Amino acid sequence: MDYQGVIEEVYQEVQQENQRGKVATYIPELASVNPDQFGIALVDLQGRVYGVGDYQLPFSIQSISKVLTLTMVFPKFDPQLWSRVNVEPSGNPFNSIAQLEYEKGIPRNPFINAGALVITDALCSKFDNPTQQISEFINEIAGKNCVAINPAVKSSEQNHAERNTALAYFLKSYKNFDNPINQVLDVYFSHCAMEMSCVDLAKSFSFLANDGYSLFAQREILSESHARRINAIMLTCGFYDEAGEFAYRVGLPGKSGVGGGVAAVMPHKFSIAVWSPELNEKGNSVKSIRALELLTDKLSFSLF
Repeated sequence: MDYQGVIEEVYQEVQQENQRGKVATYIPELASVNPDQFGIALVDLQGRVYGVGDYQLPFSIQSISKVLTLTMVFPKFDPQLWSRVNVEPSGNPFNSIAQLEYEKGIPRNPFINAGALVITDALCSKFDNPTQQISEFINEIAGKNCVAINPAVKSSEQNHAERNTALAYFLKSYKNFDNPINQVLDVYFSHCAMEMSCVDLAKSFSFLANDGYSLFAQREILSESHARRINAIMLTCGFYDEAGEFAYRVGLPGKSGVGGGVAAVMPHKFSIAVWSPELNEKGNSVKSIRALELLTDKLSFSLF
C-alpha cells in the first residue's frame, strides 16, 4: 500500500478545498495559533512513518490525552471503573453540567470532561506522581521523549476553570471523586496541555491498531480485549456530540481535541494523526476530519 502517495494526495485535496472553521478561543492561549498549519502522519504496523505538511510540529493535544489516561487506569480498575463512568455517547456538549446532574453523578463516557475528571481522579489514586507518570507512559509508547507540557496553555486553562471545577464538585457531591479537587484538576490541566507532533501522536496510538501491543515500547500495553473496548469507546464517543457523524463519514475509532488534532486507528493496519487548528461548531477540526474522510475513501476500507 502506497500510504505516502495517498496521504500526499489527501493533503493536496484538503488544501485545495480550503474549508475553514475557527480556532478555539475559550482557552485564550489556543486562539493565537497559526490557523493555516496542517499536518498528517501515518504509522503502519511495521513502525514505518509516512508524513506530509506540518506533521513534525508539536501542537496542543488537549482531549486526545484522555484516551491515554484511560489506557493507564483501565487494567488497574477493570471492572470497577465502569460503575463510576458509563460508555454511552453523550449527545451533549463535552462540558455539560445538566447531563451530569440528571444522571446522578455518573458521567456518560470517559471522554467528556466529567468522565475524564473521574479517570484523572482514578489516576491520582493509583499513581504517586501522576503528571510525571503520564508523560513517561506516553514517551514510552511513542518510542522517544516527545511530551512537553506547555505552561502557558496550562495556566490559560487554570484561569478559565470555572466549569471544570463545577463538574468536579458535582462529582464529589455524588461521592464519585476520591482525591482533593485541586490536585485532580492540576493533573487534568497538565495532561490536556501536553504538546506532541502528529508523528509522535500516531506512534503513541499504534498499540490500539495492534491488539494492544506497542511496537515502540516493545511490550503489551493492554490485552487484546481491553484494546478492542477502548477502540469501541473511541468510535462511539471520541468526537464530542459529533461521534455518529464521524463514524458515518470516516468509520475509524478516534479521538479529537480542541487544539485541532485527531488521532485515529485502522485496526491491524495503521494509526494516524492529523492536525489543523480551525474547528467546526462541534469543536472538531474541519480539515482533519475531511482528511480522514478522504483517506478512508481512497483506501476503500474502514471498520465497516
